Amino acid sequence: MNAPLGGIWLWLPLLLTWLTPEVNSSWWYMRATGGSSRVMCDNVPGLVSSQRQLCHRHPDVMRAISQGVAEWTAECQHQFRQHRWNCNTLDRDHSLFGRVLLRSSRESAFVYAISSAGVVFAITRACSQGEVKSCSCDPKKMGSAKDSKGIFDWGGCSDNIDYGIKFARAFVDAKERKGKDARALMNLHNNRAGRKAVKRFLKQECKCHGVSGSCTLRTCWLAMADFRKTGDYLWRKYNGAIQVVMNQDGTGFTVANERFKKPTKNDLVYFENSPDYCIRDREAVPEVWFAVRYGLRMTCGKTSKEPGFLASDLLFKLVSFPLTHGENFQKVTVVNWL
Repeated sequence: MNAPLGGIWLWLPLLLTWLTPEVNSSWWYMRATGGSSRVMCDNVPGLVSSQRQLCHRHPDVMRAISQGVAEWTAECQHQFRQHRWNCNTLDRDHSLFGRVLLRSSRESAFVYAISSAGVVFAITRACSQGEVKSCSCDPKKMGSAKDSKGIFDWGGCSDNIDYGIKFARAFVDAKERKGKDARALMNLHNNRAGRKAVKRFLKQECKCHGVSGSCTLRTCWLAMADFRKTGDYLWRKYNGAIQVVMNQDGTGFTVANERFKKPTKNDLVYFENSPDYCIRDREAVPEVWFAVRYGLRMTCGKTSKEPGFLASDLLFKLVSFPLTHGENFQKVTVVNWL
């Protein structure tokens, strides 16, 4: 058994290099920084100058965004709960999701959309709760209005979703606007789809006033629906996402397959097909073959005794296993965060 292990250690440095993701820092990492707003603004890697300026200028909004990261990542995990890739987050990785989102896939499209939607939701809610100095309830919802049930008065606190959308666009899109490549345009499109999804479920709620429960007078306000509705809607968009290619002048998209419809502003778009999230390579290490799975809670391979990288909760176990099955084998544990 010594020979296989010796071979493993010779290949291990190269293997770990291959597993180390390219840094793709993002504001998503705000969840992990904590501390004061100044600490957060100065320690989130990858923020462009306009994002840092907004961060320092609006610490209360940044707190809302930071708290909202946990909410939209939980929603992402809920939607992908029965899939191989389950939206697992990596607290020690600046990109939060590791290598998986480097590919311009459906999964990337969904994450950008749900994260953008999460920012809108978090900021708008904070405004209504009086936690943000620069905004409050929607100032446009005043006086009287009319709907299918008759005349009503605007009252209560209507969610100021326009402020949430405006701030989310300025903050989230800032980094993508600096890029002119295809991936930046893809991200911008999906960011916008996410913002629009939250507004889609803005609903009017009313309270009746009058003798004995009569509704002689109604007071109404606009309120965001539970974030689960936005998540369910974007999940449907994920399943119907449209594969696109860049047009010739590099300013927009065209469908990759002419049989598909042209994407609207509400649709999610992607460039690359998704991987199977369970990659096997029998050539990388001669004595063993290994499987790498991104965030799965299951073993990649035909059986649990198959040789390979057995991934569970992001703890990778390098298993030395003779090519003849059925013999004893030794394990070497390697911790690596994708």
